Amino acid sequence: MTDRRDHYKVLQVDPEADPEVIQAAFRRLAQKFHPDVAPGPDGATRMIAINAAWEALRDPLRRASYDLERASAARSSAAEIVRGSARGTGASAARGSAAGAGHVSDTGSWADPPAGGIQAAGAPPGDPSGSVLNFGRYAGWSLGEIARRDLEYIEWLDRMPIGRPYRGEIDAILRQTGRRRAADVEATERHGLFRRR
Repeated sequence: MTDRRDHYKVLQVDPEADPEVIQAAFRRLAQKFHPDVAPGPDGATRMIAINAAWEALRDPLRRASYDLERASAARSSAAEIVRGSARGTGASAARGSAAGAGHVSDTGSWADPPAGGIQAAGAPPGDPSGSVLNFGRYAGWSLGEIARRDLEYIEWLDRMPIGRPYRGEIDAILRQTGRRRAADVEATERHGLFRRR
């Protein structure tokens, strides 16, 4: 898969997007880059990529197969990064081992940050509490560990679609730290269009 484009990036959608979102993205891009609307070689090339991405992602079985292939390619490229950092010599190898050179766990996610600094936060500090993230700069960290170090990241995660699976835990963390008021207090203080003030 390394010689092909990422179909999710071509359609500009998240890999966990619903089929309706993928279809809407395809339609929007097809209207924008259709050869009748965007003539020339760039529009035609882009439309070919958009059609190929739609073909791979519109059928649930093809999409599942593509996701497996994509995950396998990601694991092999991550393992190659680790192997490449292990072959380093001198100061770079020492720096890599001191920073926790990074390895891929059985699930295919990063258990430790790689030596190249892909995850800027480093290794988790310990005393985990809550769900463990498998993405971003805090991959391998629990929500509690992140909250103790970077509460702004928790607030950012609360606003982003990727944080939806963690909304309950994030809400509890923000209420405990005083960054969010209790739901009943917010409901009584909310002034709507037809409420008395």
